[in-house]
Amino acid sequence: MKAINNNDISSFHIQLLSKIMDMEQYPLIKLIIENNITKEEYNELLNMLEMLNESYESQKEEGFMDFTSLLIHFAGMLNEKLNPNQMICALKKEGYYPSLMDEFAKVIKRDREDSKRR
Repeated sequence: MKAINNNDISSFHIQLLSKIMDMEQYPLIKLIIENNITKEEYNELLNMLEMLNESYESQKEEGFMDFTSLLIHFAGMLNEKLNPNQMICALKKEGYYPSLMDEFAKVIKRDREDSKRR
């Protein structure tokens, strides 16, 4: 009899669950699952976001108006399995760090508009 691989079973169960759930309501979880992010990588992501949010709040209090450096830090430190733009959209949609994600979205939009003008 063939040995049962627990990873295969878990993967299959997750696929079944994702079919009965509206994964569009949970874009962050969808990205985590689709990109095979481990629990450790997920925790690293959450810790990084917490640190970036603290930096954002501190810079905002100091009167900073441009948060491009935080976005660059986010993109540079983000797990290579994940796309920064997709992550920002997913985090924003799920309500994680709304002020920070709004600022990141503004920076991206401004950069796109500047690129079109050139």
